[in-house]
Amino acid sequence: MPKVLVLFHSRTGNTAAVADAVAEGAGSVKFTEVEIRRLEDMAPASAIDADESWKTARAALARKYRTLESVESLAQYDSLIIGSPARYGSMSVEMAKLLDQARPLSHRGALVDKVGSAFGSAPMGDGGRETSIMSMLIPMMHFGMIIVPPGYGDPSLVATERPNGATAAELAAARHQGARVAKVAEWVRHAKSHEGHGHKH
Repeated sequence: MPKVLVLFHSRTGNTAAVADAVAEGAGSVKFTEVEIRRLEDMAPASAIDADESWKTARAALARKYRTLESVESLAQYDSLIIGSPARYGSMSVEMAKLLDQARPLSHRGALVDKVGSAFGSAPMGDGGRETSIMSMLIPMMHFGMIIVPPGYGDPSLVATERPNGATAAELAAARHQGARVAKVAEWVRHAKSHEGHGHKH
């Protein structure tokens, strides 16, 4: 039974909506155990309180999602799917900090051969989403993870754009991505369970 963690940072709730769809897709794969966690904003409380929409969104996210217990807990999962809003074509500083804190785990090989993937959200069409996803996948490659790239592997998907929020097609793509990652995680887990049982030369 593969354990999948969907971990995201979201300021307005758009990335959280995509994370929900990713988690739904992963959970649709039989026997997969899915957990979803959020990263806390690093901005000072005074800045958040000064922006009413940010303050409201943050309170709603805090009510719905638990934060990650610790960076060390990443090693407990078979798969890690991370998400962030696009910030000038890169991931948010919150996600960058998390990945930086994961380096000690990587140094002792705790993330090697875990299955990794990433997703993003952008306020205007693609607005840097693709490059922000790449910015998250590259550290995962350095960690020795098996990367499952996002993509339109589901032939039923039709790309559409809307200025704000996630479109139905984007959410469908996210569900497909979650399911695909969960399937690959199960393949890897199954293969690992047979390691050492083959013939030795």
